[in-house]
Amino acid sequence: MRVAGVDEAGRGCLIGPLVIAGASFDPSNVLHLAELGVCDSKKLTKKKRQQLISEIEITAKGIVYFDLQPWSIDFVVNRNIKLKKLNYLEAMGMAKVIRDLVPDLVYVDASDVNAKRFEESIYRVLPKHIRVVAEHKADDNYLVVSAASILAKVRRDSIIEKLIKINGNMGSGYPSDKQTMIWLEKYFKENNTCPPFIRSSWQPVKRTLNKF
Repeated sequence: MRVAGVDEAGRGCLIGPLVIAGASFDPSNVLHLAELGVCDSKKLTKKKRQQLISEIEITAKGIVYFDLQPWSIDFVVNRNIKLKKLNYLEAMGMAKVIRDLVPDLVYVDASDVNAKRFEESIYRVLPKHIRVVAEHKADDNYLVVSAASILAKVRRDSIIEKLIKINGNMGSGYPSDKQTMIWLEKYFKENNTCPPFIRSSWQPVKRTLNKF
């Protein structure tokens, strides 16, 4: 039997992809994750997450990533079809990760307010032998999802750091970050267009672009 966890990072960000990560484990190795100090990535420092990556890679039987790029997020948001927007896109991305991992049981951190609906969306496109459990706060409640949350966060941070090196200090990329919004306004003022690494469908992006 193989058990897996799947989580994402960067859902609410203006910049870069939404990163989905999944990791599968032999059940006998799951408790070892607790011994390593694995927990929800939001509770860990950047340094600790970096330290844990190699340990998770050694312990896991399989690791899979899938990046939902800004253009694909913009497509479903702008298309605006009920129940076929970002939650659905994320569910399909998670389903792809799960198919590649081929676990017997998988725990998923549900992004939909209706966790059961999110679970059913994933389950419908998977082989029937895979059992799916989608819950809110799964990254806090299941070690396998905690491990996936760390993998997703570290990968996304690496992508954002590369973008910052090329484009200057964009902050964290979240609308609540003053530095991000300062950078965005400066970029639009100079270029009057939305670069491919920005989610143009996000309302704060639209409002900023409309100023120019």
